[in-house]
Amino acid sequence: MTGAFPFPVMLFAAGFGTRMGALTRDRPKPMVEVAGRPLIDHAIDLCRAAGATRLVANVHYKPDAIIPHLLSRDIAVSHETPEILDTGGGLRHALPLLGDGPVVTLNTDAVWTGPNPLTALAQARRPGMGALLMTVPRARTHGRAGAGDFDMSPEGVLSRGGDLVFTGAQIIDPAVLGDYPKAVFSLSQVWTDLAARGALYGIEHPGHWADVGHPEGITAAEALLSDV
Repeated sequence: MTGAFPFPVMLFAAGFGTRMGALTRDRPKPMVEVAGRPLIDHAIDLCRAAGATRLVANVHYKPDAIIPHLLSRDIAVSHETPEILDTGGGLRHALPLLGDGPVVTLNTDAVWTGPNPLTALAQARRPGMGALLMTVPRARTHGRAGAGDFDMSPEGVLSRGGDLVFTGAQIIDPAVLGDYPKAVFSLSQVWTDLAARGALYGIEHPGHWADVGHPEGITAAEALLSDV
């Protein structure tokens, strides 16, 4: 990759945050603070540090508690109403704001150490990749319960199962969304279908990653950041 960051970024910020319990009674999960700042600001900082200029965030749950914050940071808003559209449907709904071509998607409930994952994805992405996922070995995750998500071949092709955890960052070709007629669908199903035809790829993040989807993850993330 040379020059400016070439992809728009979709920030997933619409979910109900049920695993956060009382912390999301009055705010959406991306506005829960980690190390004194809203989670979504950590994600926005990653994007800006990579050079991304076009950022879009989807909203649904308690939108009035996040929309002013997004607008103050020059983030376009894709409001999902009356129903939440899940990750696949949410991405497709936001495409008019994102523009044509491949899109970075980034979950907003994680923190990272090490090289910028969005820069690494942009450098590794090649034509023909339906989706390119940033993964991390289970041993370098924090606040993460359960097994890994994917295995990776020497050529970088992903298959389901294995030690690698999806970090919530990827580059995806929106053309692959055309096969799904329903308004509400998950990108997880898209990945399964791409993997079946050998079009799902991955790279491995060399740093650490914390899942901040639950209260214990906040403690893990703040400990991780304090060691940087």
